[in-house]
Amino acid sequence: MHIDKDIDKNINYLDTRFKEFGDLVKRKFPVGENREHNLYISYIDVMTDRAFIDELMDILMIDIRQVKPTGDELKENIFDALKNGGLATADFFEETDFEKVIDEILAGNTLLLIDGFDKAIILSTKGFPRRSVSTADTEVVVQGSKEAFTETFRVNTVLIRRRIRDTNLKLKQMRIGKRSKTDVAIMYMEDIARPEILEEVQKRLNMIDIDGILDSGYIEQFIEDDYKSPFPQMQMTERPDKVAAALLEGRIAIVVDNTPFVIIVPTILASFYQSSEDYYQRWEIMSFIRIIRYIAGVIAVCLPGLYIAIAVYHPAMIPMELILKMAEARQTVPIPAVVEIVLMELAFETLREAGIRLPTAIGSTLGIVGGIIIGQAAVEAGLVSPIVVIVISLTAICSFAIPNIALVAGYRLTKYFIILLSSLLGFFGFWLAILVCLIHLVTLKSFGIPYLYPFVSVKQYGLNDIKDTIIKLPIFMLRKRPIFSKDSQKIRLSLNKNKKEDIN
Repeated sequence: MHIDKDIDKNINYLDTRFKEFGDLVKRKFPVGENREHNLYISYIDVMTDRAFIDELMDILMIDIRQVKPTGDELKENIFDALKNGGLATADFFEETDFEKVIDEILAGNTLLLIDGFDKAIILSTKGFPRRSVSTADTEVVVQGSKEAFTETFRVNTVLIRRRIRDTNLKLKQMRIGKRSKTDVAIMYMEDIARPEILEEVQKRLNMIDIDGILDSGYIEQFIEDDYKSPFPQMQMTERPDKVAAALLEGRIAIVVDNTPFVIIVPTILASFYQSSEDYYQRWEIMSFIRIIRYIAGVIAVCLPGLYIAIAVYHPAMIPMELILKMAEARQTVPIPAVVEIVLMELAFETLREAGIRLPTAIGSTLGIVGGIIIGQAAVEAGLVSPIVVIVISLTAICSFAIPNIALVAGYRLTKYFIILLSSLLGFFGFWLAILVCLIHLVTLKSFGIPYLYPFVSVKQYGLNDIKDTIIKLPIFMLRKRPIFSKDSQKIRLSLNKNKKEDIN
């Protein structure tokens, strides 16, 4: 429906659409020397900057009083006066479609109607209640930026632009969700990002047809390559510096309103082992920590299944002194080793979940104290053996060493698959489960990029990206951008040969 010249018809239509909107503020007031024409203003309370609106109304009324002509001339002069002088804001536009007008009101903007004109003026007056920029909770670093994204869309885009002051940083905005009409932005470096990946991202986002998008997790599930895989195929981060670094590599960021997590695509498995802090400290210590993370990842997935395979099916592989101690500890345990492992794993999973749901101080205490008390009590009661408590505790500790929660969740599910096959087939089942997982990872892709790159597809893409995987070489050696960027924009660092030797 288009806006009518009769302001009363427009008001009646708005009243019908906004029926039982107790938080809608609306006012009709006369203007002109003979007060024969009307203006109408409408906005949703608290969603707008009330102080700005009050100031704007004062300026409007002063400016309109200076309009002297009457009749049809008054209409045109009022409209021109508002556009050219009365509106003390640079961000306003005209609209003729009522549906778009309603969307703007619901988005926190203010509607201004003028009697006798079939156009509306939309004023940008958004003023949502917002959380201030705080520190990151899920990606804590010792050295580096402490800023984290908030639930406010524009604040998040500004935090990114603040770090990349380049006109090549583009932002394409859209609204997804028939009812929520959630603002979603695609941010990318125009001269670096691959056009085929950008096109694929836009295509998948445009295919989403749902009532509402309430979090970036909705978007992730709609656009991922393989929904059956337990492994994350895109990165979620609350750190602006990580997003800025990804954009400079040629990757694409998807910013979603109402959530403090930004999606980065495409991604590879190695990206989940990387932390922002890796690039802020010396390369020797960070390479050492990277190696520890990879070892911790293997232990977190494989250790329980390996213990079952060896202890139940192949005890001859264990040294005699150790197997005698294990046999002595298991004398009073009434349940099989497989059931023992599964029960303890589920107990620790329950403790982990309970710790998340409780307040921070209580949750951390519960996780530590609860684990110690339950483990010790179970050993003293003879329900589990001490070696099983050690295995489960080491598995849990290693999972916390991985800097990405989504990858840890994938490993938690994979661990039970390995336990299942190990309990059925022993050592053969353990290696079969590992092989199945590796085959799955090799076939997995993220927007066309091999998931295990650069450990696979080396012949096609070269060895450049291996410098920033299990170990991290110094910054001056990372001259080329990774696989995500255009071939013409691979070089990102120019060396001064008088200071450092070009070893690349």
